[in-house]
Amino acid sequence: MSTIAEVQTRIMSKDKEAKAVRRYTADLSAVGEPALWGFGGALALGIILICGFLLAIFWNGITTFWPKPIEIVTLANGQMVAGEPSRENLYRPEGAFLASLSDAVKADIERNDGYAERTLYRIGNYDLYNEDFRWVNAFDVQKVERDPAFYYLERQEWGPFIGRIKSVVVDGVEQSPEALGLEGIRKEQQAARERFAEIRRIERSDIGVINHEINQIRLELRRIELAEGLESAAYRSAQADAELRLAELQGDFDRLQGQANDIKAKDARYRIVLEDVNGTTKDTQLSQIVRFYPANELSVFEKVGVYFSRWGEFLSTEPREANTEGGILPAIFGTVVMTLLMVVVVAPFGVITALYLREYAKQGKLVAMVRIAVNNLAGVPSIVYGVFGLGFFAYTVGGSIDALFFPERLPNPTFGTGGILWSALTLALLTVPVVIVAAEEALSSVPRSIREGSLACGASKWQTIRSVVLPHAMPGIMTGLILAMARGAGEVAPLMLVGVVKLAPELPVDGFFPYIHLERSFMHLGFHIFDVGFQSRNSEAGKPMVFVTTLLLLALIVLMNSSAIYIRNRLKKKFAGSQF
Repeated sequence: MSTIAEVQTRIMSKDKEAKAVRRYTADLSAVGEPALWGFGGALALGIILICGFLLAIFWNGITTFWPKPIEIVTLANGQMVAGEPSRENLYRPEGAFLASLSDAVKADIERNDGYAERTLYRIGNYDLYNEDFRWVNAFDVQKVERDPAFYYLERQEWGPFIGRIKSVVVDGVEQSPEALGLEGIRKEQQAARERFAEIRRIERSDIGVINHEINQIRLELRRIELAEGLESAAYRSAQADAELRLAELQGDFDRLQGQANDIKAKDARYRIVLEDVNGTTKDTQLSQIVRFYPANELSVFEKVGVYFSRWGEFLSTEPREANTEGGILPAIFGTVVMTLLMVVVVAPFGVITALYLREYAKQGKLVAMVRIAVNNLAGVPSIVYGVFGLGFFAYTVGGSIDALFFPERLPNPTFGTGGILWSALTLALLTVPVVIVAAEEALSSVPRSIREGSLACGASKWQTIRSVVLPHAMPGIMTGLILAMARGAGEVAPLMLVGVVKLAPELPVDGFFPYIHLERSFMHLGFHIFDVGFQSRNSEAGKPMVFVTTLLLLALIVLMNSSAIYIRNRLKKKFAGSQF
């Protein structure tokens, strides 16, 4: 007979064996754990990369216009370098340069694993040095100081000047900067800039109106010549009237040119003499100084004032100095107008195509092939659309328009070359597949019961589509338009062929009939980034403008997309009962 203790022992051992058998021993791959962690890690990595990219653009863009101090560096050979410290890095000296260094410097480099430290200074004064930046090796530096007498002067041409103000010529009388004082110099500089603005207003606006009228008279004579001939009475009469009007316009032109010359003569009596760190002087008109400040004596509030002044100039003026300075108002205007034109064109075409494919076309092989073609169009490289837009829109359509409506302007093309209209149509072709696919999906998601209810109430098919289906599908259609806007606003390659230019100070809108000139070339923020970053004389000089322009382009895209998202959300609330 077994004792009670033995029985309990056998029962406990059997329970342990049963638990061991029931223990879960499935492979991790069978429950998807590795794939889950892999997908989650890839998503986290992607988010980190995107956030890091946006943070780098935001930080570099938002700090671009903050004024920096000016350092005067005395080198071991006695030379002096003055400039804004831009950045520092380590590099490895090699070859003949390393051999030319002293033994002490070589020993220091060896202790640093063969690396040396250097600083990049923005020295400005391009008209004196033929360079904007200069590297300074740490082992060459003897002394670094910040002289309060050094100024950072932003000029209309040749970029910034870094140095001292030696003297100021006021109305032909040379005065020392100490006698005038900083406020006195600033007052004279502001008055000189007002004269500069007045000269530009006369030459661009007033004289521009006269030049436009002269050109219109010439074109009208050419039009009559083509229609009636040189020997016709109509041409001789028009020519006589034109000569009288041209004589009047010439008088107005001479008067305005005289006013501009008088202001220029007065402006020439106000000059400023600048001196760099090595004593080389530069004499220039005071009106050419856009902004100046003692970089090493600015208070925090003064730095904030300079910062916002630069932002105001950036957002409200045109570029200068090979697009590396000044503003980008024409590029902002061109980007927004082109994107809105693209949306105006792509929305009806995309929705109409989706309506036909989903609501009217008989489903079969032909419609399936059309859908495949639409999907494949979304993968065509954008430069191909640019070539098509140049050949079809500009040369074919635009050339035909010129031959029919503007023969007097030939051989100079009006619509037969790149322009903002052809750019918008080209990008509409590029983005219409996205809108078609999104609109068709939105239409197919409208519940069938809603359609049948409308038809049961006696509505026709078109009335059902117009009053029931389209309103319910509009949030999905807006999603397609948002995607189209985001892609179209950032495209550059096709625009380089069909209208975008490096500099276009004339906006597509002015005071001359028909007031909106869609045939004109335009500037674009995306192309501006490419031009400044890769086509400027110095990539370092253009790098700050690249970051701040990229930041502005992203801000514009977010603003336009946010407006569309707001409209979409309002539509969702209107049809809250649906699946949208």
